[in-house]
Amino acid sequence: MSDKTRDKLLCQSHETNEKTLEEMRSNLGNEEEIRALSNIFKALSDPTRLKIIYVLSKSSFCVCDIAEILDMTQSAISHQLRILRDLKLVKYKREGKLVIYSLDDDHVLKLFQQGLDHVRH
Repeated sequence: MSDKTRDKLLCQSHETNEKTLEEMRSNLGNEEEIRALSNIFKALSDPTRLKIIYVLSKSSFCVCDIAEILDMTQSAISHQLRILRDLKLVKYKREGKLVIYSLDDDHVLKLFQQGLDHVRH
């Protein structure tokens, strides 16, 4: 018996509310939103990027300071910041020749804090 046949037999053993299933299908969100959300979680799956977000959750910093804090090269930090910036997780402002990075908004901080709370729970 194939897996699909077995699954169909199992599903026939309980009542399915077609209206509920259709409602769930329509509320899944469009593919573009799901893909964007997936990309955010992919970005957050990298330990270095999470460390950068942690650092920026405490204060705004330039690349030099972040590199010093994380004991990494400025080039490596810049690469990670570009990924975070492209996903609108961090933003920057120029102060003369210096570029200062910060979290894009409170949503990023909440997402980070909730994940950390979950791990610590």
